[in-house]
Amino acid sequence: MAAACRQTKLARSCINFIKERRYSSQSTNIFNRTVKRQQRNNIATIENRKDFEYLKDEVAKRLVDRLQDIERTFPLALDLGAGAGHIYKALCEDDERFGIQELVQSDISEKLLQKSSASRNEDGCLQMSYLAVDEEFLPFKKSHFDLIMSSLSLHWVNDLPSTFVQIRECLKPDGAFIGAVLGGDTLQELRSAFILADQERLGGISPHISPFMNVADAGNLLQGAGFSLCTVDTDYIQVDYPNALTLMEHVQGMGENNASVLKGRMTKDSLLAAASIYQAMYGLEDGLVPATFQVIYLIGWAPHSSQKAPLRRGSAQQSLKDISTFHHKSNAPDK
Repeated sequence: MAAACRQTKLARSCINFIKERRYSSQSTNIFNRTVKRQQRNNIATIENRKDFEYLKDEVAKRLVDRLQDIERTFPLALDLGAGAGHIYKALCEDDERFGIQELVQSDISEKLLQKSSASRNEDGCLQMSYLAVDEEFLPFKKSHFDLIMSSLSLHWVNDLPSTFVQIRECLKPDGAFIGAVLGGDTLQELRSAFILADQERLGGISPHISPFMNVADAGNLLQGAGFSLCTVDTDYIQVDYPNALTLMEHVQGMGENNASVLKGRMTKDSLLAAASIYQAMYGLEDGLVPATFQVIYLIGWAPHSSQKAPLRRGSAQQSLKDISTFHHKSNAPDK
């Protein structure tokens, strides 16, 4: 496997999309990965790019905060879908840094990685490596990383079951994966406004916002990929904007705009109608409009013999019937 490029030397030869892939997806593609790569390349060229990084910075910070509960050190870590280095910034703001000695940043966009490496201080808090990688086809050796993190990237992957299996295989035994993805309730207000606008203007419904997973799907994906000790939790982050058009501008500036294969037809008339409906349905007293971002956090561990195994089915020493009887007796009135 090609080694990750050290420091800021991100040469074309370092891009490894693997001619002979270990996995080939049999799933129907929901997202156009070429479009998503271009969208991420585009935000790397925006002069005021940092004006749109607040959500990704906040989610990365919350993801890193979840490492506080893990009493482990992770010498070699991977940031999968690193973007502009949001996890790196969160780690540098934390005094512990969880024993990470080297952080490998990977992303489908080489331009974003270049921005991340260029913006990093010369006196960086961690030893860094960079590698342009498609999250659907990971080139890393098996049992290579102590920790794999991914913040707001994997919800654009078509074949998540395959990607999660690859992530597990890239982890050392008892290595940890922690990720954050956008959930299905994200931008629910904008979805509703577009539906009503399309029905009114076009007489039908077109998909303008990409579909995302729900909490139950997230847990099933982790378990199905062979992770152990899986946990899933969710946050709702509300951001207020001057109007719906500003919200859409910011979503595009984040690189989170629609990349569905089946994108709906958008006209200026339906766009303005959606903005008007959004304001009428969700507008606040101060004139701002709220936007909901659901963030699902996932934690899973590569199996290891030292991990506590779940109890074998039928091994309990007391039946639920006995517990029910005990509870009934304990609550009986004194005679």
